[in-house]
Amino acid sequence: MTSTASIPTLNLMQGASIQEHLSRAADELLASFPDPEHLSADQRRGIIARYTAVLEGNFIYWMTGAYLAVGSEEARSIILDNLREEVRDCHPGMLRKFAMAAHAVPTDSDALAVYRDLTKVRLFVGRPSGVQIVLMMAFFEGFIQRFMPFLADLARRQGSAEQEYTDVHGVCDVSHTQELFRALAVEMTLDPLEPETNLFEGVDLLRALIQSIVLIGDRPMV
Repeated sequence: MTSTASIPTLNLMQGASIQEHLSRAADELLASFPDPEHLSADQRRGIIARYTAVLEGNFIYWMTGAYLAVGSEEARSIILDNLREEVRDCHPGMLRKFAMAAHAVPTDSDALAVYRDLTKVRLFVGRPSGVQIVLMMAFFEGFIQRFMPFLADLARRQGSAEQEYTDVHGVCDVSHTQELFRALAVEMTLDPLEPETNLFEGVDLLRALIQSIVLIGDRPMV
């Protein structure tokens, strides 16, 4: 029988392993991205536009899905604080302003380029798995914080001086990530996944979506 005193140590070890896995996943994504210096203006515009097409209308939806899926009051409180900040400071409007200044307002083609992978993430968020969804959002918040310098560089090369969105998310997403990992620990204790369940399913779907955002060149639609 496992003693109660050993549970916090086991949780800390598991949490460290999960964070290490997510950090490696983010490293691999970032390392796969093209050098902004070698991109054309149209390629830079496309990345910003596809990112905007995904984030502007979906981040709050994803975080709301996490709120509905979790079972603990502590996790709900953490997620609700995140949602309040998104709405209070109008982060979708901040992103739209960023895209407009970079001449990268999304078109129908931009939306279609990410449709397949975005739909998979949307459907995943609709499933009531608090642990998996919170983990996905923790990964995303941590990734976004590290992605902001790349996005800001693209916008600067597009002639934009509008950096509020990238400046804000380069800072606030650090604390958001830490809080979501705290929510994850609570949810994993309250409602642990079955051993055969893929803990990182949502993370893998989100990684595929990010790759479709940054992908350069044509992609077949299915």
